[in-house]
Amino acid sequence: MTAKRELVIGGQPWQRAASIWVRMNVFVIERGIALQDEFDANDEKGVTYAVIYEDQRPIACGRFLREGEDAGRLTRIATLADYRGQHLGSQIIAALERHAQSLHIKNLSIHAELTAVSFYTRLGYRNASPVYLEDGVACRTLVRQL
Repeated sequence: MTAKRELVIGGQPWQRAASIWVRMNVFVIERGIALQDEFDANDEKGVTYAVIYEDQRPIACGRFLREGEDAGRLTRIATLADYRGQHLGSQIIAALERHAQSLHIKNLSIHAELTAVSFYTRLGYRNASPVYLEDGVACRTLVRQL
């Protein structure tokens, strides 16, 4: 039997919970990022999450934050270890970009870990900052105009 995959975008409590479950596994358990750093004030009502489910199990996620009239930020892009290499992250990014466009967002940014910079540049993002630490991890801000 073939697994059924579905990408869902929304801000419902169950969607937020699914995203948090993936992030708990990837960032806190696997990567060792502190709970208080991973789960921030942005995980509140009104935030949009994109989650890919396989047979109703969340396997990849991302979060969209509005940052002004025509700007937004993509955050917390994560895929469970067993599902990496299947282009799920790029599907999450594309879905969140479409969501941003529906809100008339023209400029997107991502705080990318250095290990993920080449992934985001392949998707059209460009470097906009020197290296800095965020939650103890070396990052760069990348930007893209929609």
